[in-house]
Amino acid sequence: MTVVVLLLIISALWIIRMVRPVKGLAFVDSKVLSSPSEAMTMKILDVRDAADYRNCHIPSSINISIGRLPFVWKQELSPNESILIVSESPYKSKKAARLLKKQGFDQLYALRNMNCA
Repeated sequence: MTVVVLLLIISALWIIRMVRPVKGLAFVDSKVLSSPSEAMTMKILDVRDAADYRNCHIPSSINISIGRLPFVWKQELSPNESILIVSESPYKSKKAARLLKKQGFDQLYALRNMNCA
């Protein structure tokens, strides 16, 4: 019985973490990419798997999968830059934003929907 209660508590905490907003993360539409002034000032970080990135990606974006992000972000990113996060789900965008927030990033944005035609 206590194991079941413990599993329910852990599940509830996991669900809350998935839906809880990340302070300082703003979701933006793909229109921001058509605005040269805004797009040029942001680094675009694609946290999808390499295969998905190869199939469809935003030109000049950087691909660092979510699993590698905590270990290799220093090679491509700096905390004083604006970062636009591209992922397949809002959950993964939030996860990437939380990882970057821990490293001191303040200007974080996430693409609301990735359109591949």
